[in-house]
Amino acid sequence: MLKVSENWLENELFKSVYEKTPEYIKNLKLMDFTKDGEFSFILKREHLKPYDADSNPEGLNLEEWFSNYAKEAKVSTAGIRGPQNILNPQDTRFPINLVGIVLATLAKALVAKEKYNGKRIVKVAGCEVRYNSQLFLDAILRVQAAQGIETLVPEDRKTIPIWLASFLAFKLDLLGGEYITSSHGISVKNATKDLNCQGSQYLPEESMEFVNKIQQIFDEVNLNGSYEIKISSKNNPLINEEALKIYDDGVDLYVDYLKNGVGQDFNLDLIRKFNSRIIIESVGGSAYRTLSKVLSKLSIADKFDWFNTEEDPFFHSIGKYDVTPKGEKAFYDYSVDATVVATKNDGTKFFPVIETMDYSKKLAKYPIGTVVLITDPDHDRLTVTQTESIERINELQNAGIDYVKLDENRILTVFTANQAFLMIMDFWTKQLKMKGVWNSHPRFMIKTTASALSWDEWAANNGVKVINVPVGFKEIANIMKKVELKLKNQPGKEIILDDVFGNSINLGIDPRLLFAGEESGGMIMGTEELIKSQHGRFAIAMREKSATEAIVVASALVAKLAGENMSLSEYLLDVFDSNNIKGRYDTRVDIAYYNESEPDIDKLKKDKIAGEAKRTKNDLFYLSLAIAQRKGSIDLEDIKQILNENFASNGLNFDNLKSVNFVGDGTYLEFDDKYIEIRPSGTDAKTKAYGGGLKKDDIEKFAVILGNYSGDRTPLHCKLISDDFYNSSKDKAMDYYLNFVSKDANNELFDIPVYDF
Repeated sequence: MLKVSENWLENELFKSVYEKTPEYIKNLKLMDFTKDGEFSFILKREHLKPYDADSNPEGLNLEEWFSNYAKEAKVSTAGIRGPQNILNPQDTRFPINLVGIVLATLAKALVAKEKYNGKRIVKVAGCEVRYNSQLFLDAILRVQAAQGIETLVPEDRKTIPIWLASFLAFKLDLLGGEYITSSHGISVKNATKDLNCQGSQYLPEESMEFVNKIQQIFDEVNLNGSYEIKISSKNNPLINEEALKIYDDGVDLYVDYLKNGVGQDFNLDLIRKFNSRIIIESVGGSAYRTLSKVLSKLSIADKFDWFNTEEDPFFHSIGKYDVTPKGEKAFYDYSVDATVVATKNDGTKFFPVIETMDYSKKLAKYPIGTVVLITDPDHDRLTVTQTESIERINELQNAGIDYVKLDENRILTVFTANQAFLMIMDFWTKQLKMKGVWNSHPRFMIKTTASALSWDEWAANNGVKVINVPVGFKEIANIMKKVELKLKNQPGKEIILDDVFGNSINLGIDPRLLFAGEESGGMIMGTEELIKSQHGRFAIAMREKSATEAIVVASALVAKLAGENMSLSEYLLDVFDSNNIKGRYDTRVDIAYYNESEPDIDKLKKDKIAGEAKRTKNDLFYLSLAIAQRKGSIDLEDIKQILNENFASNGLNFDNLKSVNFVGDGTYLEFDDKYIEIRPSGTDAKTKAYGGGLKKDDIEKFAVILGNYSGDRTPLHCKLISDDFYNSSKDKAMDYYLNFVSKDANNELFDIPVYDF
């Protein structure tokens, strides 16, 4: 039956999905999770092979699904994600589907049972508001229960943020967790983020353990013809909705954590004295349930107004259009990333996501200077914006700060995460100095290579050491764990770690994390006292980015600036000037090679495969240069010659190129006045081009041209780099990446404690 919505655009989505779904998919009855009792799903040999109405009517083509799933598990930066059939979640033609969720959950359960045979295994699980999230959550809980694994879940299995699931995994010393989200991705996407015992996302080697287990299950199916997968009853006692009640779903524990960090009174008092309102834009609505309780327990809730508190898997139409960027009449989703910039047919740039937020009307009653804090459905990312007078446009343009015109008098200043987080780390530093604790420990930060040059410059000016890592918060968490291992095993000694560039960074004796973050909007702060779990583990910071933590510290900054009659953009300029920062500008170009919202899965797969080929070709052009230089088969002058010959017609010059490095997931070109990083998406047919430097138009030009390059090899490229070397560059790069991850790795075995719940 066709699902119907009161939202006309969502109806268009439903209609297109329904029309493109074959009847045999609509009629699938593989698993019925509406049943309260236990049941079994018999995985058959026929399910592994393609569907054929005559020869294999039970075909699900699971072998092809698994091949793609396993490939993504090796490189995924934020969970194994992909589109789903939002009306028919058992549709295994899509990367995310009910059968796949069940198989992956079973495999993880079997791996855990082998490692901790006879132990009480307890995990946490949660989800946000995406289509089919509650179904997938139910499946995860019941598959784990059938395997004897206990799962803590909020009462009535309500939504919680990803950072809270991560926090609880660490704080309660659980074996890990399962969280269902696709972050700020498009509405039809979903994913599972697998959390380990630290609360951080699985590294590739952890993912491959359960991927290999799925292969073993398939081998058994091929050998014996079938495999029974047991599903527990809905009310199985191992599905524990009681344990988190005493902590208000973990909010009480998290508030205590905040009060030892950014939620201390010297920050909260600033907010309490604030005489205006800060607006929280809760995209998808699922942040409201948890964040509102946190703000209330911190006694600052009355300082905030809310947009979108109702939970909605269509995300209140945010980011949604009925025309593609090419002008074609079709449903198109720009995601809910408020910082996405697109180009109109006339060449003008615009913020497609923000334009769907209707701020011209919603902000009409609020005074100039109102701050809007935008957070995504799983509530881990933050975008900072502020209304300003239209008279500020020239100064903002000169400073490289973007804005959206609201009316003839007002604009909405939109800060990149690079800009917003620079202000936050500067403010937090001043707060720690004001409190008199700054010199108690050496300070360091962890950032992704794609993040701003200004962060590195600011850190150098403030005596803060910097460790650069590949994109992905799991990479940040991996460094945290390395630091903690050295703190534990080498007390009183200097802590020295390598960054992804190969530099050895001396963090000093007994250092503390000031800040960890990435340009895509995720951040976390450290604490003065090490964070202690209930059973005695210690951490320098939490393992997942948290928009709640970011909102608390950002709100304190806003309140302080209001008392000084200063806007955020003025403060940013002051940070630049007072720290003598030259690399003030940053950019990110997202190149999507197909329409992710395409409802025809066959066309989607075809377009994605073609797009992945373009993405890989672009990547290998640069990557092979970096790897060849690292191997010593070419030098920097060779690279300059290749790039100058190839891009001279585009007006690019590489004479001041200083180095070319593989940085774990992309190629980083360092110039004496900028950097450009070209990075293939680990989860999709996309290329991301990042830039930072002294001139905004310069870095934008380089990022656009290099990011959109076809990847065609030039004669000189072919002459200096053999076909064999070129084709093996990806494997060589993976070896370098794994060596970086494993050096000084914290591989301490998790000891399951005796729980008191």
